[in-house]
Amino acid sequence: MKKLLLVFVLTGLSSLVFGQELRINMYGGYVFKDRVDSYYSRTSYYDGQIQDGGRFGGGIEYLIPDKGGIELQYLRQNTNAPTVYLDDILSGGQLRQTDFDLRLNWLMLNGTRYFQVSEQLEPFAGAGIGMGIFSLTNPSNNNERSTTRLAYSVRGGINIWLLENLAFRTQASLFSAVESMGGGFYFGTGGSGIGLNSYSSMFQFAFDGGLVFRVGQ
Repeated sequence: MKKLLLVFVLTGLSSLVFGQELRINMYGGYVFKDRVDSYYSRTSYYDGQIQDGGRFGGGIEYLIPDKGGIELQYLRQNTNAPTVYLDDILSGGQLRQTDFDLRLNWLMLNGTRYFQVSEQLEPFAGAGIGMGIFSLTNPSNNNERSTTRLAYSVRGGINIWLLENLAFRTQASLFSAVESMGGGFYFGTGGSGIGLNSYSSMFQFAFDGGLVFRVGQ
């Protein structure tokens, strides 16, 4: 990933030198609640909900003329996940409930297709692939674990150009990370750990707004 980041930095610098368009995208939005659960046996399961809240981040996007854009994007959300869990071994056969602190980091490589309908209006649609980096903390004992999972996203929206080099951006997006919870975390007497074979995918729907700065053309 460090090599990929270096490639995008060099690409951005070259775009300024050779006259290709480079954009800086700033994001701020609202993510809706998402239920995560895994009933992998009658005596071992968890059922929780990732709470809604704000998400912010940014991206650097290289525009290919008449093709679209390629963007390296980072987004972060701090939230919590109240969870009920039961495991004969980990929880001693007792039903437990914990409101975990959860931090979600998304590092994505996005492809976007733009449809210029006028000088001011620029609808778009796109998809991305990358990784979700998640950290889970038990607030009762401060035990913390992290996991990294394959992630993908889809989005659609519109850029409204206010000035030649400044646009307001609004979009709807859906992010998912396969095996995001059960495949990376378990819930037990210690509060969090690494373990389960079963998994539950995460699906996060959000509305985002932000600004687009055109810095090279």
